[in-house]
Amino acid sequence: MKAPKSIFILVVTISFFGCQQETTSNPLKSALASESPLIRKVMDSVGQYEVQIRYTQIDRKNDSVQFTDFDFQVDSDNYFYPASTVKFPAAVAALEKLNEIDSLNLDTRFYIEGDSIETTFANAISEIFSVSDNAANNRLIEFLGQDALNTRMSAKGVNPIRIAHRLSAPEADNVTTKPLIIYINDSTTATSNPIINTYLEALQLKRIEKGQGFYTDDGMQTGSFDFSMKNYYPIDAQHGLLKRIIFPQVFSKEEQFDLSPSQYEFLLNAMHTLPKALGYDSNEYYDSYVKFLMFGDSMDPMPDYIKVYNKVGYAYGTLTDCAYIQDTKNNVDFMVTATILVNKDGIFNDNVYEYDEIGIPFLAQLGRELYQYELNRK
Repeated sequence: MKAPKSIFILVVTISFFGCQQETTSNPLKSALASESPLIRKVMDSVGQYEVQIRYTQIDRKNDSVQFTDFDFQVDSDNYFYPASTVKFPAAVAALEKLNEIDSLNLDTRFYIEGDSIETTFANAISEIFSVSDNAANNRLIEFLGQDALNTRMSAKGVNPIRIAHRLSAPEADNVTTKPLIIYINDSTTATSNPIINTYLEALQLKRIEKGQGFYTDDGMQTGSFDFSMKNYYPIDAQHGLLKRIIFPQVFSKEEQFDLSPSQYEFLLNAMHTLPKALGYDSNEYYDSYVKFLMFGDSMDPMPDYIKVYNKVGYAYGTLTDCAYIQDTKNNVDFMVTATILVNKDGIFNDNVYEYDEIGIPFLAQLGRELYQYELNRK
């Protein structure tokens, strides 16, 4: 039975104005207009902090998921140093490569030639997310090679991206990987071949040179610090990878990573697991040790009903968090990727950065402002 024409027009009109009202409101703008001093301290001098933020609302209707993105100063041409956020794509690419090699799995034991630390792929990935372990990430780089890692990401639409070097390691930008010694069984090992990657070219981006001085082994140097040979992993790529991992069904088959259901389950669990669950000392590695958004400025235990699936990075005065936040008690979830530079003196490598005074409190309050909005959103 057809509805009367007058009722049909009324329904369409309400729907139209409802969409228009949702479109014209900007919750991210409202969050950044907060009177909280943790927000105001940054927003009142926002130009010096190089803030970029993408916030995604998540709506569901029947079996479909819809994203609504809100941006603040997001620009892939404006460079920021991604630091440890690059460990997220390394973990995903390693899982995908494992899925292609019948003789390897998450529990396969291995060590890097010349290194005495034996581990498994599962341990390396867990350490990357729970405490942001640099050595664990570097082992995956030796397994993957920089070129293959970048190619895997770009093939799925995660771009722009350029992972060029290891983290906090000697010869970090060596283009040839070290062999892996892999245990086939308890008494038999195999050695992987080194991977030769392409030589780096300098990034041509805005804000690629920062500050007014920097320290090297030879002491203080004057002039801008040049990031053109560093890793490049902007907001677009970070947020795009997060969406593909949390909601793979939203993307075409070509843009989904080739992971098994058990690999997905393992990855998602690793992303939200807190350090204490893996046996780390909770006094040193408290719940929010690598959870900046919402909880970063507190050492108190996080609520059991809130899970943060994320990867943070902090180095050279830059703090970044790429997070999917889920409140199972109040049926709330949303995504935020945010970065901020806190280097008041403009000197790099001096270890004088305002992480605890400005950067982490800002990210924590930003997360709380958006969470409060989501609690009230229909």
